[in-house]
Amino acid sequence: MKPRKIILDGMGGDNAPGAIVEGAVAAAGHIKHEICIVGDEHKLREELKRHKFNPAQIELRHAEEAIFGEEAPVKAVRTKQKSSLVMGINMVKDGEGDVFISAGNTGAIMAGGLFILGRIQGIDRPAIASTYPILGQGVSLLVDAGANAECKPNNLLEFATMGSIYMEKVLDRKRPTVGLVNMGTEENKGTTVLKAAWELLAKSRDTFGGLNFVGNIEARDVPMGIADVVVCDGYVGNVILKLTEGLAWNIFKTIKKKFMSGLVPMVGALLLSSKINELRDAFDYSEYGGAPILGVKGALIKMHGSSNANAVKNAILKAIPYVENEVVKNIENAVLELEAIAISE
Repeated sequence: MKPRKIILDGMGGDNAPGAIVEGAVAAAGHIKHEICIVGDEHKLREELKRHKFNPAQIELRHAEEAIFGEEAPVKAVRTKQKSSLVMGINMVKDGEGDVFISAGNTGAIMAGGLFILGRIQGIDRPAIASTYPILGQGVSLLVDAGANAECKPNNLLEFATMGSIYMEKVLDRKRPTVGLVNMGTEENKGTTVLKAAWELLAKSRDTFGGLNFVGNIEARDVPMGIADVVVCDGYVGNVILKLTEGLAWNIFKTIKKKFMSGLVPMVGALLLSSKINELRDAFDYSEYGGAPILGVKGALIKMHGSSNANAVKNAILKAIPYVENEVVKNIENAVLELEAIAISE
């Protein structure tokens, strides 16, 4: 495979630029590709001085501005043309880089992807695809994780198709199963939109043999890995993610409190510490890197706003197969089949 160039937003996220630079240096030790960090060059150089790295592998590109989390996304993208986020996405558009990664303003990354790169022809709504930890079984992929609060049936079909391609090409899951989140498993359950989406997903499976659609799934079964690709609108997807994250960390907090309540529990905690750490790591977002924004004409990855160096490193490492396996091109090709399904309805 030819060398790739990863474009990294050096000013995006709560822990920028320190965690961004540290993660880039860590990732560079595992790959032969070039990393370009875009941001305030003075601040980035000061951070780089703290690390040993190959100067030929890590490049800096100065950006005079930064887009912050509280800013209105569309206005920020349109007015801050010299920001690290806008400059980085433009580098992908102009062929100067293969993928853009940021922990910055989610809305601004979405807006930048739409305004600068544009949608893939035939894709109505780009979506955020977030990895969802399944204990002992790796991860599922949740699509949409927050980009589109309201969806049409064809949007959910698009999410299923794009998620399946990403799951297969990047996460190496052959013939990934697809489930539609609903209030029951029966095919006649749910809203008018969900019933129509079920029909489209079933037709894709039955007519084209493409999607490995297993039907409706309930939210309680998502943590058990009932489907490789979990399809829902962004409102439901974001609630599932936030609820899972909050529940997981509250459970760990309670466990820690119980283990510290006496000598015997503390001894038990020492004996079980390695297993408890494994369980904690399974729910740690930093182990999975970032979430791709699927449906735009370029590779974009959104990291958690509080991403640490480990999350940055893993996002970079996951970006390589995203680019090398031509996920964007595969989605473009799959759109032709989606259009055929929609026309026949």
